[in-house]
Amino acid sequence: MHQSQSIPIYVCVIFLCPLPLHQTITKLVYYPYFTSILILSTVSIVCSNMEWKEEKRCTFALFLQLFSLASAGLHRSDFPPSFLFGTSTSSYQIEGGYLDGNKSLNNWDVFTHLQGKIKDGSNGDVAADHYHRYMEDVELMHSLGVNSYRFSLSWSRILPSGRFGKTNLDGIKFYNDLIDSLLIKGIEPFVTLSHYDIPQELEDRYGAWLSSEIQKDFVYYAEVCFKAFGDRVKYWSTFNEPNVMVQKSYLTGTYPPSRCSVPVGHCPYGDSDLEPFIAAHNVILSHAAAVDVYKKSYQAQQGGSIGIVISMHWYEPLQDIPVDRLATERAQAFQSAWFLDPIVFGEYPPEMRQVLGSRLPTFSSADRRTLLQNKLDFVGVNHYTTEYVKDCMFSPCGLGGIERSNGYQDTTGERNGLPIGTPTAMPGFYVVPYGMEKMVMYVKERYGDLPMFVTENGFAQASSKNATAKDLLDDSDRVEYLESYLTSLTEAIRKGADVRGYFAWALVDNFEWLYGYTLRFGLCYVNFNTQERVPKLSAKWYKKLLQGSNLQQKAKFNVNRRGISM
Repeated sequence: MHQSQSIPIYVCVIFLCPLPLHQTITKLVYYPYFTSILILSTVSIVCSNMEWKEEKRCTFALFLQLFSLASAGLHRSDFPPSFLFGTSTSSYQIEGGYLDGNKSLNNWDVFTHLQGKIKDGSNGDVAADHYHRYMEDVELMHSLGVNSYRFSLSWSRILPSGRFGKTNLDGIKFYNDLIDSLLIKGIEPFVTLSHYDIPQELEDRYGAWLSSEIQKDFVYYAEVCFKAFGDRVKYWSTFNEPNVMVQKSYLTGTYPPSRCSVPVGHCPYGDSDLEPFIAAHNVILSHAAAVDVYKKSYQAQQGGSIGIVISMHWYEPLQDIPVDRLATERAQAFQSAWFLDPIVFGEYPPEMRQVLGSRLPTFSSADRRTLLQNKLDFVGVNHYTTEYVKDCMFSPCGLGGIERSNGYQDTTGERNGLPIGTPTAMPGFYVVPYGMEKMVMYVKERYGDLPMFVTENGFAQASSKNATAKDLLDDSDRVEYLESYLTSLTEAIRKGADVRGYFAWALVDNFEWLYGYTLRFGLCYVNFNTQERVPKLSAKWYKKLLQGSNLQQKAKFNVNRRGISM
């Protein structure tokens, strides 16, 4: 046998054949390393039976042709010049300073101090100490070459008692200082008003999201923020992942205020059949009221835009059969369309209405008018993973009483014992790059040419008290994840999706909700004993991706009124 014929067999056995077919295709499409192996294999197969001189010419010519197709890789030029590249965080997860500067307790401050709520018994009292180290973090972002930073405001730091008390000037000063520091470095603030946390006083006074009173509080809070920061903030999100918040807070009871009912769970209070949908309804109307105020009173003068951020998993049918395909449609309806359909179309998805009937609230004509008159300027897509969906309407699933509230569908990461992608340290999260393109195209097709930002996308590392910096700094798995998902995103952009930015989650390691500090999503390692920040391999990769282009444009907004020189 000709010697070169053994190369493709060796390559297949070592690198590709042990993988399931769908993972093999993913590797070849999204990872340049495996694409280069495919090139070598193809060249060897095509040219192996020729005479030596012809084989040499064939090998050289074919290699050049194939390499020209694959060598492009991922470049900054694959994205529009105005594209925002940034990192994401949230206030409770990184700020710390939980009682500093006259801040009041929020729902997560209270919840994390209850025994048994957080996996490692930790809390966000200090977290990554961003409240005291924000200047260091701004320098860190500047060193990466990002041109935008997505963060959330702490409601209880700005309005400790909601609309029932005074605005906290210390909180206003902190965020003014952060925003001005970003702009001086040419980094665009991308601000979220509510990222899970809420002043505990509003929970104690009237039950927070279960009461329509919250709509008054949210719009009051939003207007305080528009007045204080809107001259410099050009991107506002009303909520981050309200679809996750209401499910975990009022369906399963695993987030504060820990409300659920039997058989879903054994919470002291709650109704898993009704309360998630009441809370969601109040979130949607709070969003609409805030957008209405912004567009009527601030947008024309301040020149900003406003949207909402939704958690979006991509779903594939577990089996290619009609009932699983319909279950997959319901899964999307009960996930993203639950919030986006009312905001865009003025009504809940028909799939939800068919399943829930009268348990799903209705919008008044005045509500619908407010929703439809105040169009989203953009939608934020938080995308991490893809899962299979199984029908539970015509076959039992054993979901413990949440079948109807979940749309009679169940999700799983495995089919026939094989994972849909490489599992990560975050339970239920798998590496499935093609899901990014499909999720973005779903939004485009369902909601037209609505501008999008990928507001979160990231990879979890497992961590423990015994984990060393050396173990965590070499995050090559995260590099592969980011590169493959960004490559998938470029495919959606080429197909016409109006995607205007991408934010990696997260800038630094932080408090990861129920998992405490057992998971790390940061591009930069944080030693939580010393608060030292160290860029990981992924941070260096991200910086390299962004190098060579003038991403950091001059700050367009005047901050001289605070005595800060440009």
